[in-house]
Amino acid sequence: MSRGLCPRVNSSCGSAWILSALVLAVNVIGADAYSCHEVRTAFQLRQVGPPNRVPETPGRDVDLLVCKHQGPSCCTRKMEESYQLAVKRETLHNIQSYSYELEHLISGHSDAFQDMFQYLLSFSQGHLSSLLEGTYSSVSRQALPNVNQLFSSLSLYLRGANVSVEASIHHFFNDLFPLVYTRLINPGLESSMTMGSEMDDCLRMIRQDVNPFGPHPAVMAQELAGALGAGRQLGLALEEGLEVMNATEHVGMSKECVKGLVKMVYCSHCRGLTLIKPCVGYCLNVMRGCLASVSELDQPWRRYTSLLEQLTHAMAGHHSLELALLGVRGHVNEALLYAQLHGPLITATVDKVCGLSTRESTSMQPTSPEVTTSTVTSSSLPPSAAPSQPLPEQWLGQLAHLRREFLMYLQRYKSFFAALPEMLCEGENVVDDSTCWSGDDVVESYTGRVVGNGLHAQRQNPEVKVRSPNPTLAEVKERLELFNQETQERFPKLGQVEAWDELGSGEIEEGSTTDCDDEDGCQASGDGQDQTSHTDVSSEGKSIGRQPGSDSPHENPPKPPSVKVIGGSPSASWARPWSLALLFAALCLRWTLF
Repeated sequence: MSRGLCPRVNSSCGSAWILSALVLAVNVIGADAYSCHEVRTAFQLRQVGPPNRVPETPGRDVDLLVCKHQGPSCCTRKMEESYQLAVKRETLHNIQSYSYELEHLISGHSDAFQDMFQYLLSFSQGHLSSLLEGTYSSVSRQALPNVNQLFSSLSLYLRGANVSVEASIHHFFNDLFPLVYTRLINPGLESSMTMGSEMDDCLRMIRQDVNPFGPHPAVMAQELAGALGAGRQLGLALEEGLEVMNATEHVGMSKECVKGLVKMVYCSHCRGLTLIKPCVGYCLNVMRGCLASVSELDQPWRRYTSLLEQLTHAMAGHHSLELALLGVRGHVNEALLYAQLHGPLITATVDKVCGLSTRESTSMQPTSPEVTTSTVTSSSLPPSAAPSQPLPEQWLGQLAHLRREFLMYLQRYKSFFAALPEMLCEGENVVDDSTCWSGDDVVESYTGRVVGNGLHAQRQNPEVKVRSPNPTLAEVKERLELFNQETQERFPKLGQVEAWDELGSGEIEEGSTTDCDDEDGCQASGDGQDQTSHTDVSSEGKSIGRQPGSDSPHENPPKPPSVKVIGGSPSASWARPWSLALLFAALCLRWTLF
């Protein structure tokens, strides 16, 4: 009888059958293990595209353009297209995530600086209006529209509009002269004149030649132009920085870049290796190739951040912007006093030029022509004519502290554009040890040459071919360089501005209401008396101590000249010190949000 196909004497037949069975089992198990299930899961989780685009099992001889290799692949041409869209989206998102903090820093402080400017303008405008209403009531109603126009022009200037500070101030005093001439110098004359008359026009035209307000308009224009100029340029600089960041975040990517990114991020998925990470050197080459034009912004950006620091020093070094705006009231007050003290001389000149005699005005009370402006000093003026009370030192210190904080954060981003490729290639995105992805296979370490930043270095890049600079970023670079050059030309001594690290930090120690030194304008009493008092320094360098909330000096000042002038009564609205504190409390609260 037969014992089957493999008789016992022929043992080789049994061995062949067993081997065939084992090979079949291995093939079945291997095919199941090398399915595309994990690839499909990653495809879906990373929102690359619809999961039905991923095949169930690997295929051979797949017509791929980027992820080519000899073995079976879980990728298709449709998947490669989805990978290209996904990798562009993911890379731009990563760039935006790293640049978000810098953009937020610039945007937030741009808003904060503009808010500070507007608070100061509003306060200074109200301060000047209260002076006119309380002390020069005969001209206040007609002068208030001129005050509004002046501060509106200053606001536009700080926001970057094509407005001249000097022209705005001279226009303000031109419009003020007819009111002062007919109501203060020659009171009662206004009843014989109408607004818009030939006399008004003549007075406006000759104001700068007659010089009825002395040196005060020119001094005021010089101080405001200097202080506001740095603030305006700082605002323009922050806007320029935002434009640079916006262009960087939405930069286009070349086809070569996209191919390199797909090869680095997703080609390993085609082989079922969804967890392998790129080698660090390989990632740097790809990212530096993709961001070659972005890296070209490094040098102009470093120069830009340096100018930003210097502009902040120029604006805030000694509180020049705050003090210049708060000094408007004092300059206008002194200008009006000067006009009254020189009334007869001004009247005589106007009579000759405009041809209208005012000497028959019964209500006119000319001042003595012998009195000269040199006798009118800050110490000899009535209380309302003295320089305006400076800002409380604690608020100035806190503003200085917030500005320092801005510069401290800015230091972190001086090399942002050069460091961006490294930031994108750090953390969990790459590995620097064995078993990393080299773009073609799993290796122990990347052996390619790692190139540097910039267009020139990309000639040696083995991973991404950089054929030409990005035209949009080339334009951004040129515009940034031009802005830096114009800023330097406009402020040639900008780099010579003294840093203000020595100023008060704004931190208030226990038992003290201020934390600033002499350069902040505050002096310690040293005698245990009222620690909240501070010092006003007159134009002649003589200090007059003042109590908080009062325009009256501690000591009785020398008597003013024996002439009758308007402006000797203090402004009622300025006798409310809490208004200043509340104003800057709101301002500092706004700053703390950033």
